[in-house]
Amino acid sequence: MPTCLGTTTARELFMRRAAELALRGRGATAPNPCVGTVLVKGDAIVAEGWHKFFGGPHAEVNCLADARAHGVDPAGCDLYVTLEPCNHYGKTPPCAKAVVEAGIKRVFVGCCDPNAEACGGAGTLRAAGIEVVTGVEEDLCRDILDEFVLWQTTKRSYNILKMASTIDGKIAARGGRPEAVSGESSMYDVHRLRSRVRAVIVGGNTFYGDNPQLTCRLKSEDMPEGFHQPYAIIVTGKLPKAYSTFTILRQRPQDAIFWTTEYAATTPLADELRERGTRIWALPELPTGSGGWLNFAPAFERLRQELNCCHTLCEGGGHLGLSLCRQGLVDEFVHYVAPRVLGDEEGKSLFAGMSAQSMKQALPFRLAHAVSCGDDLKLTYKPRRTA
Repeated sequence: MPTCLGTTTARELFMRRAAELALRGRGATAPNPCVGTVLVKGDAIVAEGWHKFFGGPHAEVNCLADARAHGVDPAGCDLYVTLEPCNHYGKTPPCAKAVVEAGIKRVFVGCCDPNAEACGGAGTLRAAGIEVVTGVEEDLCRDILDEFVLWQTTKRSYNILKMASTIDGKIAARGGRPEAVSGESSMYDVHRLRSRVRAVIVGGNTFYGDNPQLTCRLKSEDMPEGFHQPYAIIVTGKLPKAYSTFTILRQRPQDAIFWTTEYAATTPLADELRERGTRIWALPELPTGSGGWLNFAPAFERLRQELNCCHTLCEGGGHLGLSLCRQGLVDEFVHYVAPRVLGDEEGKSLFAGMSAQSMKQALPFRLAHAVSCGDDLKLTYKPRRTA
């Protein structure tokens, strides 16, 4: 084994590749976790695998199959996996057993399995004489696992907030005319996000001002297996006419869901929309100053329980985004920063709706990931972890 494999840098690089693979299954594996793995011989990756869809073979099994397909004997190789190999019989046999039978002598684990039913794989591996090293790129692997932990501990969906702005934090010029802020690479990346969620959410101003489609428009070969268009959710106290010119209501009214006030949900407009197959969900209103005008928590629970929506993508605008943040319902914030400066104080800001007198009132996030996206910068933030 080359000396370089024992360095922290080499281990990190291998685990980062496993993490990249894990995210390929995002959306399709829900409500199971995304997991990626690589098989390393010497200083080279010789096989790869990830959990591709719910109920299918796990990452370790796919990796071992990839090794066999390439004529690689796993015995004597190192295995890097983002999550501790499972240790129970569920929809598939335990991965810990498959690793032992493959003759692997050393396993590097990103983070331990928080699921009491499936954990214990590391102990099984050690009992079989396999060296197990845990905590490699643990923060990165825990970030990938966050959605699974949320599904295990709550009844609601995992919510991604996506917004694009100029360097000075503007999402539109004064007047709010719909114009592209980010570049083509970022727009393509947004459609990749849409392909992995079951619902896309916008506020009423975005719906009435932009007339969005809220569909994923990737090429068919880039779509995940079994893809169907996400539900289109509009948050507004003012319902449109059922037979209006809005694209969503003309093309797929049965996929539209309006989150509105309890009063608006009882009006004739609501009844007309329901007749076309559109869902109208009444949300309780919040007291003034308590984080927005509607309580979104029950709606996110209903999405998951009734429509099996494990992931949602909120695309703004600024008032809706801030309300979700203040209610603690943003699990991931994806921010595309375009290398442009608008410089207009009256331009539309990234977030809006709160009167703050001090920076102590700012809502805290942490930077989880940063990467170039064409000419833009893609920043992924998450809530700060509690101890």
